[in-house]
Amino acid sequence: MEKSESGSPIYRYTNQDKNEFEGAGGDSSMEEISDHIEAHVGKIHMVFHEIVSEQVHIDVHWVKPTKERPFHTLITSGMSDKPMQTPEGVEGSDYAELSICLPEEWKISKEDFKDEKNYWPIRFLKYLARFPHEYNTWLSYGHTIPNGNPPEAFAENTKLNTMILLPSIMFGDKFPILELDKKTISFYSLIPLYDEEVALKMAKGVEALFDGFDKCGLTDVFQINRPNTIV
Repeated sequence: MEKSESGSPIYRYTNQDKNEFEGAGGDSSMEEISDHIEAHVGKIHMVFHEIVSEQVHIDVHWVKPTKERPFHTLITSGMSDKPMQTPEGVEGSDYAELSICLPEEWKISKEDFKDEKNYWPIRFLKYLARFPHEYNTWLSYGHTIPNGNPPEAFAENTKLNTMILLPSIMFGDKFPILELDKKTISFYSLIPLYDEEVALKMAKGVEALFDGFDKCGLTDVFQINRPNTIV
């Protein structure tokens, strides 16, 4: 298997690797996930439901900004309806859900989402939530997923082009794990990266990013023009 300089495996996928269309199925934990969100993040203002689903039914739960947390939080449910296909020897990473935090001024409504500059974070959130089930793979801590090959900027007004999965630092230490009778769900926050940050992670591992993140005050909340922590 191909590996990065840090020794981490590199997985590559093409359209030929994608499963044929299959309707959504699995064991839904939407009610338990909703309760978990409201206990640790805040009141769910709205759920953006899918009309047509492939492999799993991905909904996005929207928690609006508050005085204590002045940003939008969007969290999936449905990714954990089915177990991911983890490599032999990997335990406790079969089920996951994803989140992204957007600044308070971000435009969020079904009407706003008709404009791709508003919708792309939600589009990528849903894309990654479905990805493991479409390609018989897994996503977990420290995984990076580029926006295409070669990576392209997520939007015209940024050079950020790759997502990394990290535990949220915004909602306390009880939010990242939801223990249920039949499964344990891990919640990961999507953090967009620049080319240079991805290169450092591939060379030295995910922990090599953290000093730069700390120096720049990087949090879960997305900043379209944030400083590059490497340059």
